[in-house]
Amino acid sequence: MPSSLRPDTDAAERMAGADGARLTRRTLLGRGAAGAVGGALGVAALQSWAAQEAGAEALLRQGGVVALFRHALAPGTFDPPGFRLGDCGTQRNLNDEGRAQARRIGEWFQARQLQPAKVLSSPWCRCIDTATLAFGAPQVWAPLGSPRGYPETTGAAHLRALRDALAVASARSGQFEVWVSHMFVQADLTQDSTRSGEALILSQQGGAAPQVLARWALPG
Repeated sequence: MPSSLRPDTDAAERMAGADGARLTRRTLLGRGAAGAVGGALGVAALQSWAAQEAGAEALLRQGGVVALFRHALAPGTFDPPGFRLGDCGTQRNLNDEGRAQARRIGEWFQARQLQPAKVLSSPWCRCIDTATLAFGAPQVWAPLGSPRGYPETTGAAHLRALRDALAVASARSGQFEVWVSHMFVQADLTQDSTRSGEALILSQQGGAAPQVLARWALPG
């Protein structure tokens, strides 16, 4: 694959089983109206979603975790040929829906008075914009850059840096960090990933592998 073609795709997320299983509140309510059995299943799934949200919030309040976000919605499959870091006009960027999604992320955190101790972002504009709209200007950190097809952001060294930083953050009770990155970074670090604008709540103890404690998504 040419280095200018970078898969960070919204189409790929639909292929992931975990993503396909996730239902929004609106979908659940619609399905519940179809019949008594469907209604029971819809209520159960909605309760499961609410429990998931509450669990993620509790972990953030407890601290010692990182919320690793995939950037908000940026439709498309590849960055344009010849894209350049630092030049947003050459990259695939958030659309209006993605910008609104990023703002809603920030509103969710603000409404609960959850303030990250640190906000780090991939150098890609769609990640920086997501972080900025949700939390304010982030610290740009190269290891969060998409690890496919771009030598400057690929390799075991960056994966070690991510794990080292996660271990440090995990040792700090009472505070949490937010990292904004890409689907492939999530997958390389945790063997899991999310849809656009969603997060994995992570911890790492000692020399153990990173652990996904919860998933976070905006209410549907």
